[in-house]
Amino acid sequence: MIRISTLMASQPIWLKAASIILGTFILEDVATVLSAVASQAGQVSIITALLSLYAGVVIGDIGLYGLGLAGSRWPFLHRFLTLPSEEQAHRWFSKNIISVVGISRFIPGARLPLYTACGFFRAPFWAFALTAIGATLIWTSLLFLLSLRIGHWLLAHQGGWRWAGIIGFVFCIFAMGRLIGRLQRRGQ
Repeated sequence: MIRISTLMASQPIWLKAASIILGTFILEDVATVLSAVASQAGQVSIITALLSLYAGVVIGDIGLYGLGLAGSRWPFLHRFLTLPSEEQAHRWFSKNIISVVGISRFIPGARLPLYTACGFFRAPFWAFALTAIGATLIWTSLLFLLSLRIGHWLLAHQGGWRWAGIIGFVFCIFAMGRLIGRLQRRGQ
């Protein structure tokens, strides 16, 4: 039987990078954890994993902004939305763009509505993009480093159960995000 690790090790670097980038579009925190574990197992280099993660997350963030911008240009969508005046919202997002983007990176579930709203209300693109890149570098690097440490321990000490441990770790990150989001909604 061919082992998955042997199969992955034989894949070209561009395919590994493309898989990581695609993974960030699905669930970026899970892609980060799995990329760190794959790096720890020697399946992908740390540089390839991190650069692919950064690229995927930033492309996704800018894509959300673009989705909002496209929505603002199609008038038939406006009838489905209850919105403040465009000028009022544009001023608010322009004034608070760095805070909105920076904070939403760390609040589960906040990026989709806030990043698309930034695009919809035409918040300054370069302030948005640079803040998204900075927040991505911080958050993704921290989660990757934590996952490397935990991945090292799981691979070294858990033997046949290591995949159960990795799945449990991914589940914990997902559950913590949901819990933080729920607590935040309760506090509003």
